[in-house]
Amino acid sequence: MKKFDFKPKMISAVKKYDKKTFISDLMAGIIVGIVALPLAIAFGIASGVSPEKGIITAIVAGFIISALGGSKVQIGGPTGAFIVIVSGIIGQYGMTGLTIATLMAGVFLILFGLLRLGTIIKYIPYPIIVGFTSGIAVTIFTTQVKDLLGMNIAGPVPADFIERWIAYFQNLSGIDPWSTAVGLTSVAIIATAPKLSKRVPGSLIAIIVMTVAALLLKQYAGVTSIETIGDRFSINSQLPGAIVPELSWETVKGLVAPALTIAVLGAIESLLSATVADGVIGDHHNSNTELIGQGVANLAAPLFGGIPATGAIARTMTNINNGGRTPVAGIIHACVLLLIFLFLMPLAKYIPMACLAGVLVVVSYGMSGWRSFAALLRNPKSDITVLLLTFLLTIVFDLTVAIEVGLICACLLFMRRMSETTDVKAVYDEIDLNVDADMERGNLEHLTIPKGVEVYEINGPYFFGAGNRFDDIMARYGDRPKVRIIRMRKVPFIDSTGLHNLENLCLMSQREGITIVLSGVNEKVEAVLRRNGFQQLLGDENICNHIDLALARANELLDVK
Repeated sequence: MKKFDFKPKMISAVKKYDKKTFISDLMAGIIVGIVALPLAIAFGIASGVSPEKGIITAIVAGFIISALGGSKVQIGGPTGAFIVIVSGIIGQYGMTGLTIATLMAGVFLILFGLLRLGTIIKYIPYPIIVGFTSGIAVTIFTTQVKDLLGMNIAGPVPADFIERWIAYFQNLSGIDPWSTAVGLTSVAIIATAPKLSKRVPGSLIAIIVMTVAALLLKQYAGVTSIETIGDRFSINSQLPGAIVPELSWETVKGLVAPALTIAVLGAIESLLSATVADGVIGDHHNSNTELIGQGVANLAAPLFGGIPATGAIARTMTNINNGGRTPVAGIIHACVLLLIFLFLMPLAKYIPMACLAGVLVVVSYGMSGWRSFAALLRNPKSDITVLLLTFLLTIVFDLTVAIEVGLICACLLFMRRMSETTDVKAVYDEIDLNVDADMERGNLEHLTIPKGVEVYEINGPYFFGAGNRFDDIMARYGDRPKVRIIRMRKVPFIDSTGLHNLENLCLMSQREGITIVLSGVNEKVEAVLRRNGFQQLLGDENICNHIDLALARANELLDVK
């Protein structure tokens, strides 16, 4: 039995740790902590929770992901990918339901890691990833239009995508010009800040500038229409105690699908982030350890009121670009956020909601991956179908439905493509040994197929769909043969469906008085056939190593018949 694949990068990183590395990690951790602050607040509010819960998630989950994860430079915390599903769970089950779903997702992630599924999850089809990532981006943008424009909408904004946009168009007269100016200016600042300085995050500059501007407008120009975080939320800068929610079987059953969606989404995003980071720093992360670390983080964060967390590509790249090379940088980033939370959190109440909406609009643009989306539209129709279906389902319904249907479509397409890779063909009159030999034949170039013998060759795995092709090909022969030779030298494996089809073919042939001879069966496939009783069904003498023996056996059978 294999041992659990749990080897946190922190253990190997501290073995050769020195002062120079610590200084680099310290500077990177401080900068990443500052970058993470506005994002944590924005993601928390957009998810339907108070702003401090976003920061608590970044502190608790960020610390654990760095300490127990399988990547040297991964930075964890709340991300935009979870906004849609978190707000949906809160709307249906409340905060208690979100806590339970996040805890369940943590358990799923740990199981993924213990079962060594880390490498498998990375092979989820690219059109699905692009489809639901682009869908999430559009949904995030849609949820931020009200705050970005300062719209005054009576009653709650509809949760449905189409109904929400109808409500926006019906309330265009309720747009506040001051809030709109704050929101659009924030977008402009974030977009242009990297051209001036890549070290100072544009989102932080936008928040500072717009917060000061909103305060000055209120103080000296009497502008009171710009809504701030303090107008909507009460800010609490005290660390909450751990609270374990009450579990009921009915609630757990209802939250299995959302929890699994959180786990799969978190696994994909964290492993994608770790893979991108590997390419930059020239390292190799441990996928299974990373999943276990993510799982523990999602078990701990909700106990303190946090929301789901995963690896964040933007913050991870910020860490790398500023010199972070070990998990210590991620731990310092969590400590910086903790200090800000304890001593500066009350100042967050002055931040305009339109500014945070501008931050999330830029995030949604970055998530949209419109170039990748457009490139996939030039791919085969099957990929385009999966892409558009996942994209539309994410927008119109929700992420849970999108991922489930997308994965089912991908599996069906995979089955179709795999069945197409297996070819069954008939060989007429003679076999060209220069092309088709199972083994070297000296100077002999051809083998003649005797009259009364049919030869078929299977190229590729013998599984679903392949067996049915025999019917079409055999129908092309005029006379009924006495012996059928099936060459299997290019069959790497056979599954239960292939075994069933092959058995049916053998039984049908026996009823017609036709003897089946197998040729070129490799050791693996032959072992499977013998375990399933084919030596009794066909006889040992009719399972041959190569075509010479198969044709010799066919001649013997012809003489007897």
